[in-house]
Amino acid sequence: MAKQTDPLVLWRQIQQAGGMQPYIDAQLRERGFLVERGDTDDMSDRELAAYKKSLKAEAAERAKIRKESWTAYKANHVVWLGDGIFWNDDKKQDDRDLPNAEERAAENELPPLDSPQQLADALGITMPQLVGMAYHRDAARKLHYVRFTIPKKGGGERAIWAPLPRLKKAQRWILRNIVEKLLVHGAAHGFLPGRSTLSNALVHGDSRVVVRMDLKDFFPTVTWKRVKGIFRAAGYRDRISTLLALICTEAPRGVVELEGLRYFVSLGDRCLPQGAPTSPGLTNTLCLRLDRRLSGWAAKRGWRYTRYADDLTFSLPNAHIGDEPPIKQLIGVVHGVTKAEGFTVHPDKTRIVRRGGRQKVTGLVINGGVAPRVPRTLKRQIRSAIHKLKVGKPLQEGETRETLRGYAAYIYMTDPILGRKLLAEIGEGA
Repeated sequence: MAKQTDPLVLWRQIQQAGGMQPYIDAQLRERGFLVERGDTDDMSDRELAAYKKSLKAEAAERAKIRKESWTAYKANHVVWLGDGIFWNDDKKQDDRDLPNAEERAAENELPPLDSPQQLADALGITMPQLVGMAYHRDAARKLHYVRFTIPKKGGGERAIWAPLPRLKKAQRWILRNIVEKLLVHGAAHGFLPGRSTLSNALVHGDSRVVVRMDLKDFFPTVTWKRVKGIFRAAGYRDRISTLLALICTEAPRGVVELEGLRYFVSLGDRCLPQGAPTSPGLTNTLCLRLDRRLSGWAAKRGWRYTRYADDLTFSLPNAHIGDEPPIKQLIGVVHGVTKAEGFTVHPDKTRIVRRGGRQKVTGLVINGGVAPRVPRTLKRQIRSAIHKLKVGKPLQEGETRETLRGYAAYIYMTDPILGRKLLAEIGEGA
């Protein structure tokens, strides 16, 4: 028989033969290497030497066929996913799987994914590509991400991990077909269809006081095991949940040079990368109970609550009747609830603004008796930049027509007339 080089074809042949051992025996027989066992006591020295030689040839051919078969198996199965990742490809049900997992997935209108091969087919990739995407190395020579930084508003830099095209495509499939179908709370406004910074700010108009808090290290706090829990709760069993969680996460890493080679060394557990398309949606789902608890507590006491990613906002309407608002109590409850849900409130980013000050929610000014709007400083900055374009002066560092269009579109969200005018003035030039 001619050697099969396609691992998929070879594995199908192994399955048709009834498994790896029956396939190996059949191949030995077909190739003329299978030796019929006999009693060596009755053999002459010449016959015994020939018999041993045949057995040796059979053993060598058996090892060769077994190696080919194992290569085909690995090309069609998940064998190992790296350091610290438990995997058992033969185990069909885990003790922690939901007893009615498939029913739960169907209720959530999720695609049926019962095997790694089904997941690979759904993502439009091969099994080796699936394994490579999910594989974890504590010290990696290459990554599936490109790292860069952007400046933070309050100073410092924020690390962004942008997935490479194949991984990004897989993550987008997971986002569209799974994550976006999972339940989120009505208080969540970030990265959801029909919701925005504007819808978030609209909740808090006409406020007696606004209290804003940030969750510290929001994405890094969500480890791959917590992400795996999301997929399990959605209705997928252990193997599929493990693969989905690994595809959506990556470890924070440092760069080490050793003997002229560059390594990306893991600095902690895999977690949600800032830059992966799946990260915001997964946090919205994960925060469902957090949002329920905070929203329920707030509603009973007259507070309004929303969350935009890691930004928590509470406000008390002007119409609220009562003494001094219990802000300390609110802050204490938020710290307790967020800790119980696996998050931490940033100690330096709690802001309390009463109606006499400028109240801002997700970047928009909300007080003054009018609709949420962008700050005047941003409008003046854009008008100044447009004037420079008209008179041929250079823009400030970091400003381009494209960034100005982005600012103008942002203004358009709250003030369509002004936004349209600014977009027209910026024009379509490079």
